[in-house]
Amino acid sequence: MGYEQMGNLRVDSLLFEFINREALTDSGLTVEQFWADFDQIIQDFSEKNATLLKKRETIQQQIDQWNRDHQTGYSLEEYKSFLYDIGYLEKEVDDFEITTENIDSEITAQAGPQLVVPVNNARYALNAANARWGSLYDALYGSDVIPEENGAEQGTSYNPLRGEKVVAYAKHWLDETVPLMESSHSDVKGYQVVDGALQVDLGGKTVSLRDPGSFVGYQGNDEKPDAILLKNNGLHFEIQIDAADPIGQSDTAGVKDILVESAVTTIIDCEDSVTAVDAEDKVEVYRNWLGLMNGTLSTTFQKGGKTVTRTLNPDRTYRTPDGETISLPGRSLMFNRNVGHLMTSDAITDRDGNPVPEGIVDAVVTSLIAKQDVLGNSSVQNSTEKSIYIVKPKMHGSEEVAFTNELFDRVEDMLGLVRHTIKVGVMDEERRTTLNLKNCIHEAKERIIFINTGFLDRTGDEIHTSMELSPMIRKSEMKTSNWLHAYEDSNVRTGINSGFKGRAQIGKGMWAMPNLMNAMMEQKGGQLKAGANTAWVPSPTAATLHALHYHDINVFDFQDKITFENDPDKMLDIPVDRKQDWSQEDIQKELDNNAQGILGYVVRWVEQGVGCSTVPDINNVGLMEDRATLRISSQHMTNWLYHGICTEEEVLDTLKRMAKVVDEQNANDPDYQPMARNFDESIAFQAGCDLVFKGREQPSGYTEPILHRRRQEAKAKLSVR
Repeated sequence: MGYEQMGNLRVDSLLFEFINREALTDSGLTVEQFWADFDQIIQDFSEKNATLLKKRETIQQQIDQWNRDHQTGYSLEEYKSFLYDIGYLEKEVDDFEITTENIDSEITAQAGPQLVVPVNNARYALNAANARWGSLYDALYGSDVIPEENGAEQGTSYNPLRGEKVVAYAKHWLDETVPLMESSHSDVKGYQVVDGALQVDLGGKTVSLRDPGSFVGYQGNDEKPDAILLKNNGLHFEIQIDAADPIGQSDTAGVKDILVESAVTTIIDCEDSVTAVDAEDKVEVYRNWLGLMNGTLSTTFQKGGKTVTRTLNPDRTYRTPDGETISLPGRSLMFNRNVGHLMTSDAITDRDGNPVPEGIVDAVVTSLIAKQDVLGNSSVQNSTEKSIYIVKPKMHGSEEVAFTNELFDRVEDMLGLVRHTIKVGVMDEERRTTLNLKNCIHEAKERIIFINTGFLDRTGDEIHTSMELSPMIRKSEMKTSNWLHAYEDSNVRTGINSGFKGRAQIGKGMWAMPNLMNAMMEQKGGQLKAGANTAWVPSPTAATLHALHYHDINVFDFQDKITFENDPDKMLDIPVDRKQDWSQEDIQKELDNNAQGILGYVVRWVEQGVGCSTVPDINNVGLMEDRATLRISSQHMTNWLYHGICTEEEVLDTLKRMAKVVDEQNANDPDYQPMARNFDESIAFQAGCDLVFKGREQPSGYTEPILHRRRQEAKAKLSVR
């Protein structure tokens, strides 16, 4: 591995060549000026980054001591006073509204699903970007929304009975979403456009839509259109007509499918779902992001015995009722999630030989790459408003948001971008940010476009922050705890009170069970009723199905009904269990669940470099997992071990037993390295142990330091073979 010296920076040759020969191409920037400016940003911001991390550590030490001194009890007012004294709680700023400008309509006007996808997997990234439109028939047929009963099983070939149930479900949905003046879409014999209006033939009788304004376009000719474009609650869908198609042949109107506008936005992730631990990995991450931004990313793979090449979808064009032509985006609006402030990267070292903050590197390089879209250097466009969207995770309090805002200012200056071209999404997943969210938003009020909630990371930080106080309640009980409900509620109310409605996204967390779509359809609509205009989904199929919720529920109407009546005291209700009346069986079940979840994910992360996949839980239910899974599970085990609910011997025994379970669950994977074959030699197993036994000393309970070190160890071991 070689390095190049650029001013004070020592840059890994792989990254150096990628930036010079690929990322800087057609950027309007010279190599020399880019590296000189990059060098200056590293000098100006690295120490500030380190100071913020030191403040986190100092505050945590103060909280740890306070909790040790108050294990027998305390008053809420006493606790709040202490948190204000140490700067953990901030004096709230006066009311304000965000002023972000040049925001794409996918954020301001369209409420809809949001995908999160690891950028280092080109196929997944393309699938997610192309998930802007999804087949409703395929989503229904391939999911448990249509029960596999009474002959409607999926099987290995097309099942006509299951197909009938799919069509019946879809036609009923049309009746609910775009009802006819009379009768049902299932009775339609044909659709046609007459004098700019959609006319529906019922066989001897012609009717129109109850709301004629929902018809916005079509493809093909007036008498026999190929597609009918409709719109409801800001989202589009397309009735596709082809009487020669195998599905269309069996439909009285020749309808072969309903294409639904699905993943309106997608987070292309450089963080929790990615295993990037060195320059080689980072170049892969950045190169795929570049391919998404300049339209060149493609991947070839085998599917159904055929070779398939996947690229970014083109836009979709239609004739409007008045004869004009309109174009709709064929791809999801893409955000980039950078890494947080914690980790450093030895892909670049400073003048003293220290690895530089990885978050600073991400900010510079991902923005440089996204400039390709701003300049129009692509066959397909991401942002019509010429904005760059960066989601910033794991920030603690308003000072860290202010740091990010200042960093983005400097990156814009460096890259020759107009001020506030770079927009920011603030992930509300750390306790100090939750409690000071209004102040955090205020620090980025001219560029913020997104806030969200995330159960796993937020609970992990809740546990770590109060680690010294007492044993925590069981993990499954966290979802009904006072602090969590108050947190979810406060996030929405604070966003609305800060002017997010019609200007920015308020998001909710992931539905983690990609195979349980019927349960998702029954439950996830509640996030919309709570005021979220976007929510995370684990797959393109889930995006298509979740999109139906946004047709059923007008989120903006619900946001209008929400009043600002936060109860911040409830967020300070620490989820400890004072009774601790668990049976040994209860304790062991909790340990088993946590240990299996940790090892099931870690073994893929460390040994195979897979940061996001469907991992079977202890009951063999597939869960779409990323690194946040480890944070909550490991911190919970650490907490119980520290407070004597279980012993080190019991925890180690549990980890070993669960390692065997995970080995069995992965027995059909030819690339899998069993942990139980040799616990001492298994890097993945040792990583799992580190996460639990060294959990108290990990900064904020984060898993990255351990995972990165162990992944580097595994890669070194592989390179020797």
